[in-house]
Amino acid sequence: MSRAFVFPGQGAQTIGMGKALAGAYPAAKAVFDEVDEALGQNLSALIWEGDQDELTLTQNAQPALMATSIAALRALETEGVTLEGAAQFVAGHSLGEYSALCAAGSIGLSDTARLLRTRGQAMQEAVPVGVGAMAALLGLDFEAASEIAHEAAQGEVCQAANDNDPAQVVVSGHKAAVERAVELAKARGAKRAILLPVSAPFHCSLMEHAAAVMAEALAGVVIAAPKVPVVVNVRAEAVTEPDKLRALLVAQVTGSVRWRESVLWLEGAGVGDFWEIGAGKALSGMIKRTAKGAETRAIGTPEDVAAAVAGLNG
Repeated sequence: MSRAFVFPGQGAQTIGMGKALAGAYPAAKAVFDEVDEALGQNLSALIWEGDQDELTLTQNAQPALMATSIAALRALETEGVTLEGAAQFVAGHSLGEYSALCAAGSIGLSDTARLLRTRGQAMQEAVPVGVGAMAALLGLDFEAASEIAHEAAQGEVCQAANDNDPAQVVVSGHKAAVERAVELAKARGAKRAILLPVSAPFHCSLMEHAAAVMAEALAGVVIAAPKVPVVVNVRAEAVTEPDKLRALLVAQVTGSVRWRESVLWLEGAGVGDFWEIGAGKALSGMIKRTAKGAETRAIGTPEDVAAAVAGLNG
């Protein structure tokens, strides 16, 4: 049975994440130190002792979650578990795709931190606060949610942004259009339809300015071939060519996160074991609802690292 390492996206951030890893593993602490230096900010202090609202700001949350994921990976490496030795594929949800590329050696840690800071700022600045919104439609499949989004648009933008699992789709766009989508979803039998506490409408055409900013930023960064194939959000299949990866990271800003399809692609490629590297367990839940026989493991603390190593050695 093959294994994939998967990396979480925005929403998983919590104050204190990665702190125990940094305390237990010098290699994990070095990740946070390098990210702090790359950003010219004491981001680790914010992550470990700061204010949740400040951490949740997109420009902070994105590099913070990446740093926590790579710190967890370095802890595994300290215990003798390498990515190329333990995993056949990597994938990440939205910003997690950058974590996956960093983990696979495609993009250096400092460059990844700076790219995510730029990405967070560009996504925030693309749409004035209050103009856009996102909502989760629960209990509807992607096709039904896409139809609702199209109907709710009424000349504005409303698109299916995240296809997370068979019964969780996130729509994104102009606030009024997204609110219309919520009401339509409720009328059509959604279990729940709720506006999300996000600061901008990610993964829709309103992010075109941010995509242009990222195209320029990515053009100045070295991207190497990954140590293992990366299953990318906008294609839901494995890609290894650096130039394609660069282009797809730009497309990802306005494109849908095809997470359900990515999990199904991995399942079809023989993956039955998914390790969620970093903060939280959100991806593990989505994976289990998508690939029914999948095994999942979340690795975000020293105890998780120990259990994972014991599991491999057992």
